Order: sequence, then structure tokens, then C-alpha cells
Amino acid sequence: MEIAFLPPAKDELAEAIAYYNSQSEGLGYEFAAEIKRTLERIAQYPDAWFKLSNHTHRCRTNRFPYGIIYQVRKEILLIVAVMHLSREPESWKSRLKKKFNQRTIEQYENK
Repeated sequence: MEIAFLPPAKDELAEAIAYYNSQSEGLGYEFAAEIKRTLERIAQYPDAWFKLSNHTHRCRTNRFPYGIIYQVRKEILLIVAVMHLSREPESWKSRLKKKFNQRTIEQYENK
């Protein structure tokens, strides 16, 4: 299954990696590895994780207080957000409505 990130989700991931690296050398890389393991779990069992809406799920990371918000679009795992679980838990919803994200979503739906 191909994995694609909406631009804001990609930015969140980069920011979190940088933050954790600034807290302790190498911690950001451990965070990135945990995100990778979480994505692998999602790809293996995409429907197994907590359902936020008809098409959207959330899978929590094991070690860090983050969740990956995603949708399955045909054979694409679309990452909507890489969110800290105690910050603005509903902010991901607006991403699915913004025009630049809609173009990204449509690009994967037409594959």
C-alpha cells in the first residue's frame, strides 16, 4: 500500500522530529522510527484502528503521545495528520476541506 502525506501532516512530522532532537540528541530519530512502525501497523490492518468518521481513522503511537490520522483511498494510505494527542484534537477536519489538500486527495483518488 502506498503512503502519502497531506502537506500539513508532512510538516507536523518534520516539526516533531526537530523538536524531539532538540530535547535529546537522537530522540527525534527514535520518534521517526516509531512513526514508521505505526505506519506499518496501519498498512497491515487499515480498518483495525479507532474510527473518527466514516472514512477517517486514528492509530496511536506506542512510545510517544501522538496519533496518526489517516484515510484509505483506493490503494493509498493518506496521512491527514501526525498529531500530538493533547493539542487541538479536531483540527484535522479542516484539512480535508481546504483547496490545496483537496487537490492532493483527488490526485490519489484518480490513480
